[in-house]
Amino acid sequence: MNSLTAPPPHGPADQINIVIVDDEQDFARGLVRLVAGHFGGTRVEAAHSGKEALGLLASGPFHLMITDLRMPEMSGMQLLAEALALQPDLSVVVLSAYGTIETAVEALHAGAYDFLTKPIEPEQLFRVVAKGLERSRLLAENNRLRQIVSRQETQEELIGEGPAMRKLRQTVAAVAQSEYAVLIRGESGTGKELVARLIHRTGPRAARPFLAVNCPSIPENLLESELFGHVRGAFTGADRDHKGLFSAAHTGTIHLDEIGDISPAVQIKLLRCLQNGEIRPVGANGNQTVDVRVVSSTNQDLEASLHAKTFREDLYYRLNVLTVTLPPLRERVEDIPLLAQHFLRRTCREMGLPDKELTPEVLQWMSACPWPGNVRELQSFIRRMTVFCTGERMDLALVETVLGKTDRPQQSHQSGSKGRPMAYKEAKAEVVNAFTLEYVRDLLTRTRGNVSEAARISGLSRVAVQKILARLGEQAAAFRTKSNR
Repeated sequence: MNSLTAPPPHGPADQINIVIVDDEQDFARGLVRLVAGHFGGTRVEAAHSGKEALGLLASGPFHLMITDLRMPEMSGMQLLAEALALQPDLSVVVLSAYGTIETAVEALHAGAYDFLTKPIEPEQLFRVVAKGLERSRLLAENNRLRQIVSRQETQEELIGEGPAMRKLRQTVAAVAQSEYAVLIRGESGTGKELVARLIHRTGPRAARPFLAVNCPSIPENLLESELFGHVRGAFTGADRDHKGLFSAAHTGTIHLDEIGDISPAVQIKLLRCLQNGEIRPVGANGNQTVDVRVVSSTNQDLEASLHAKTFREDLYYRLNVLTVTLPPLRERVEDIPLLAQHFLRRTCREMGLPDKELTPEVLQWMSACPWPGNVRELQSFIRRMTVFCTGERMDLALVETVLGKTDRPQQSHQSGSKGRPMAYKEAKAEVVNAFTLEYVRDLLTRTRGNVSEAARISGLSRVAVQKILARLGEQAAAFRTKSNR
C-alpha cells in the first residue's frame, strides 16, 4: 500500500468517513474533491459550521475530521472538544491560516491528532490524512481486542463455579457498566483489588487510567498530598508542585483500598471531591475539576465505624452507591480445587516449569484447611509447594515438608480431648486452630518475629497477621527474643 493512500477499511462492511469543516464553502468543497479523489472509496463530507459538523458526527461513525480553526459561532477548538466527546477515537486535524507554535501546541494538548497551516501542499495533506486514518483504524482494532480480552479475563480471573462466584460475576458485570461509585467489601485476600481492576477494565473507562492506592500504607500526614496533590512551598520539603492521584486518574478510575483507615481530615476532602467533582491541592488557593470514578474497598465493618463516629456517614453513602461483596474462601470450599489447579498452572508458567499435578489427597487436605488469608494465602502456599517440588506430583509428603511438620495433618477428629464425640464444626475448629497455630509459629520462627516479612511470605496483610497473633495469644517479640539467644 502506498503511504499516501487510504488504509484498508475497518471491516468488510465498514465505510471510511471523513468530514471537512470550514466556513469558506468554496475552500471546503475544494478539499472534499481533493481528498475524495485521492482516497478512492472514501466518503468525504463538507460542513460549513461547527454545529453542522456535530450533526454529521452524531449521525454515525467518522474516522477523521479536518477543521478550520477560526469560524463564527463555534471555533475549531470548541468543535474539537465537542467532537471528541461524541467520538473519542476520532482523529482530528486542525487547519488554519493563522498558525503559530502556541496554537499548534494548544490544539495537540486538547486532543488534536495533527495541525496544518494554510495554504497547504496536497502531498502534505494526503500524508496527514493517511496517518490519521491509520490511527483511527488501530484504535478501533485495539478496542475490539480489548473487549475480547476483557471477556476472557473476566471468566479466567474470577475462578470458581459455585453459586457464590456465579453471583459475583453477575454483580461485577452489572456494576462495571455504570459510572457510580463502588464499595468492594470482603476479608483480606479475597481479591478486592482484582475485582476493582476488573470493574474498570470491563467498563466504559477501560481505555482511561486506572490508579490504585493502599490508604494505610501512606503516612496520614502525606495521604492528602498523595491523593490531591500539593503546590510548591505547601509544607517543608515541598520544593515543587506535585500532581495527586486524582488528577493523574482524570477521566479514569481510582481504587482506594482500605478506605476505612483514612483520617477525618482526608474524609472531608474526599467528600468534597465526590460531591462537586473538585479537588484542592495542599497549599493551593483554588479548586481543580476532576472526572474520576471512585472504587473503594475495605475489610472493616464500616457500619460499626459509623456508630463509633470514626467514619463520616455522608461519605459512607457517597462511596457506597453500589456494593460488591466478596465471599471468603471458607464459604466457597467447592472452588478450592479449581483455584489450586489454576494457581499451580500459573506458577509453573512463571517459573518456566512443566505442568505439575496435585494429588487427590492434597486437594482434599486443602479443602479442609481454613485459609484465613483466603485466596491470597492459597496462592502463596501453592507457590511455596512449587518451589520445593522436585517431581511432577505434589503429595502430602510435600505438604509436610513445606509446613515443617513431622507427621501428616489430620483432616478431622471424631472425639474431643475427653473422648466424647465431637460435632463437625467443633472438630473442624480444633483442626483449624492447630494448623494455624503451628503455621504461624513456624512462620515467625523463620522470619525472626518480623511481622511485615511474615505477611509478605504468607500472602496475608500485616493487619491480618496481627489479628491471628492476637487471637492465638502469640507475641511476635517472643520470636525475636528466641532468635537472639
